[in-house]
Amino acid sequence: MMTTRLATFSPRSRLKWLVALTSGLLVAASVCAQDKPALKIVTGFPPGGSVDILSRVVADAMRDDFSSVVVENKPGAAGRIALNQVKLAKPDGQTVIILPMGPMVLFPHTFKKLDYDGFKDFTPVSQLALSNFAVVAGPSSGVSSISEMLVKVKANPSVGNYGTSGAGTLPHFLGVLMEQSTGIAFNHVPFQGGAPANTALLGGHIQYNIDVVSEALPLHRDGKVKILAVLGAERDPLLPNVQTLKEQGVNLESAVWFAMYAPAGLAPDVLARLEKAVGAAIRKPDVSEKLAKLGYVPKGTTSRELASIHRADFARWEKPIKATGISLD
Repeated sequence: MMTTRLATFSPRSRLKWLVALTSGLLVAASVCAQDKPALKIVTGFPPGGSVDILSRVVADAMRDDFSSVVVENKPGAAGRIALNQVKLAKPDGQTVIILPMGPMVLFPHTFKKLDYDGFKDFTPVSQLALSNFAVVAGPSSGVSSISEMLVKVKANPSVGNYGTSGAGTLPHFLGVLMEQSTGIAFNHVPFQGGAPANTALLGGHIQYNIDVVSEALPLHRDGKVKILAVLGAERDPLLPNVQTLKEQGVNLESAVWFAMYAPAGLAPDVLARLEKAVGAAIRKPDVSEKLAKLGYVPKGTTSRELASIHRADFARWEKPIKATGISLD
């Protein structure tokens, strides 16, 4: 039918008709693009670490809701550089950060001066996932259990070097609390993220790591490192044969959550769109399965739920952190 009608047009009329049709398609495409803005996810840690891996899984799952989704790594200062970048970003829902709980929950209790306020400068979007921590032994440690580690380090503190993803991070505090619980001194070696710490562990530059299970698990499965204990209240389902730290006589337990935040001042409809998109992404069966295999417990909370979790953990960690005596800057 279209061919018959078009054939009756003069060449000039057909040209005008095609121009109008093309213009209409371009306008429609433009409207579509406006309906689906671009999204930039910033992380404060290097590629290959737990935060980076989680960010990329989430980014891939959110592509249907945005014209493009990119992950930008801004490592340094245990995530504070990235936080300050996102703090200054336009509150249009196109720039967010994915980070572990430390910068929001722990840093305000340890750094005398911070360039951001976790409550005032950011909008909670969603808690994405949880992960257990693990005490990990490298090839140079020569130990296969927590008891062996404690005996060896007590006899020779120079072989008690443990790495973390940065000074003032939750793994750092867990190391200090482990020292206080056991009465044995270790030497903390901070890195710019979990991936560099693992490189040092594999190279024999440090003997141990305190790391999230999601990051240590692949190396443990390949036999390159050994997870000596998990710090959860119960054994990790991915490591049923690995005892908790409490089972091995050290009274310490903790997990870490990862979340998405946006700059402060997001309009309610913009926040609702972000919250809906990330919630749908986390609930996709393939995404939940992928995260579980990587050692995460998928969550996908509302903005209000994350805000409540943030406030509660901020208060819960104040006394334990002050008890460590750590003050940074």
